[in-house]
Amino acid sequence: MVVVLGHIDSGKTTLLDNIRKSRIAEKETGGITQHIGTYQLERKGKKITFIDTPGHEAFSQMRSRGARIADIAVLVIDSAKGVETQTKEVILRIKEADIPCIVALNKTDKPEADSRRAESELQKEGISVESLGGKVPSVKISAKTGEGVEDLLDLIGLVSEMQELKADTENPASGVIIESYMDSKRGPTATLIVTEGQLQLGSVIATPSTTGKIKILEDFQGKIMEKALPGDPAVCLGMESVPMVGEKFKSFPSLDEARSLSEHPQAEEGKISETSLEPGQKALNIILKTDVAGSVEAVEEILKSLPQEKIVIRILKSEVGDVNENDIKLAQGSHALVLGFRVKINPVAKKLLQREEVRVQVRNFEIIYDLVEEVRKVMKGTLGLEDVRTDIGSLKVLKTFWSKKNRQIVGGRITEGEVTKGTLIEVLREEEIIDKGKMVDLQKNKKSIEQASKGDEVGILYEGSKKIEKGDVLKIYKKERKKGEL
Repeated sequence: MVVVLGHIDSGKTTLLDNIRKSRIAEKETGGITQHIGTYQLERKGKKITFIDTPGHEAFSQMRSRGARIADIAVLVIDSAKGVETQTKEVILRIKEADIPCIVALNKTDKPEADSRRAESELQKEGISVESLGGKVPSVKISAKTGEGVEDLLDLIGLVSEMQELKADTENPASGVIIESYMDSKRGPTATLIVTEGQLQLGSVIATPSTTGKIKILEDFQGKIMEKALPGDPAVCLGMESVPMVGEKFKSFPSLDEARSLSEHPQAEEGKISETSLEPGQKALNIILKTDVAGSVEAVEEILKSLPQEKIVIRILKSEVGDVNENDIKLAQGSHALVLGFRVKINPVAKKLLQREEVRVQVRNFEIIYDLVEEVRKVMKGTLGLEDVRTDIGSLKVLKTFWSKKNRQIVGGRITEGEVTKGTLIEVLREEEIIDKGKMVDLQKNKKSIEQASKGDEVGILYEGSKKIEKGDVLKIYKKERKKGEL
């Protein structure tokens, strides 16, 4: 099993596309792989299963999972750009998984390609290729033209032989769930990879979150399989609920025995959670529905990374499946925004949305970054206008003059910044704020002026509730009503 890893746009999916001679990369929305995909080919009498993982930062957990279940990692590097942000994280994942690595120096057909520079940058990250005296094999390729792809496949075969990879087909079947979703017509659906034994049609399997009897078993091309052997990817139908991505599965003689492993069925299905708010904080309630479990994980991960000092994102419910009437009812009662990622709104929910008394917004997206930007936009809109303070300068009081009721004239020297007529004043005595007021007038040489700078001695007509004394410090500032920032 080979996992293909690399920074976004390094050419991972195009490479696999070239290998299997299909057009998957062109079908990806926005040219971005947003799920883990599995593909298999037979070459020189051996089967190779490829796992394609997303390169964007939002999919860190999915990349980690891909590395954990693989036997060999192919690290794809854009020769024109070298080591990039996600490349460094991917290298850490490969090291954590402790699996052999092959470096594919891609896009060598570009005039700006510089494989030597890319290799030097890799060496700084602890990946030393053979051409620089290291132990990591590398190959120059062009996923676009196909140059070097056969050499890469030969390298994979060589490394696998050196690893002496073996699996026992006589053991009970076991493996890993790498993707899952709720199919509106076929029910809970899981993509899995078998690591031991033979998974057969009719087998009873269980994960920590669900159980089931396999009713349909398909290969990565959608063809019916009678059994899946170690290393085979398969789509499985018949689970009682959608399993969690990353869970290990095992086969059992009966459903009763299988349920002993699945102690907490549907532990994560339709989870509802709330986050407490600090004083002054606002909340944006969200109901999240996605096409597959990996998307739930990825969207939640990147939403949590948004600034939430002023507005807290509360995901009241997140699950796989189309938007249904229960989602609309929950959103209506909790004033939540319903976000869909590559899902539909079922007919009953559509009718509910048409009712005049139902005021719920449902927004659906094909690209995860569009979804996140929409959330950011809604958060900014929720903030409204707020007072923003800007400190302008400071003045040390040298003398006090006339005072009457709440007004007073004082003289002093500007020690920082500048002083502008009509601004606000904070009075500090021994570093403690004793009063707040405003500047009514600003004078220099007994003439009114609009502004004075550091070093100037000026007179100020102050309006406030307490009297200013010699030695006090006046902090000069202004407040403006501005659109809130996250």
